Amino acid sequence: MPFHKTDFPGLFIFEPVIYGDSRGFFFESYNEKIFQQQNIDLRFVQDNQSSSSYGVIRGMHYQLNPHAQTKLVRVLTGVVLDTVVDIRKNSPTYAKVFSIELSAENKKQLFIPPGFAHGFSVLSEKAEVFYKCDEFYNKECEAGICYNDPALKIDWKIPPEKIIVSEKDQQLPLLADCKNNFQFT
Repeated sequence: MPFHKTDFPGLFIFEPVIYGDSRGFFFESYNEKIFQQQNIDLRFVQDNQSSSSYGVIRGMHYQLNPHAQTKLVRVLTGVVLDTVVDIRKNSPTYAKVFSIELSAENKKQLFIPPGFAHGFSVLSEKAEVFYKCDEFYNKECEAGICYNDPALKIDWKIPPEKIIVSEKDQQLPLLADCKNNFQFT
């Protein structure tokens, strides 16, 4: 089965079956039937792609209800440390951090349900990140948590002097002060 559970309810690692030979490789990065077999029945409506250089940290982002997004994240080139924080109140993993290395080479993907703040750091010279969303971007529901919140203790695997973060992301609130309308059910 290409899905691997994590200790976080609803958060999965998806490893597609890779068919390789002397010409290269082929794989299905998304197949609705395979996801439905895992009781994941959703419709992706938006694809996003970013390119970043070494040391860039993007995050920790999410959208509030009623426009919360499920994301399926993968890396097209390079290597990133993909990181999420469970912000669903009453969740057994509330305020806990999960990180995984996603790369063009390992082809792993992270399936992130609503109620998680999401971000990544670029560990290679460059990286292109691609992710599918089941809800359109909505500026009024945009929210986030500061990447260096001391309560979260996220190790981005980047030396402090090499970290590159947008001004907008530097001004995000701490988890204790963030906008949050998620409940674990």
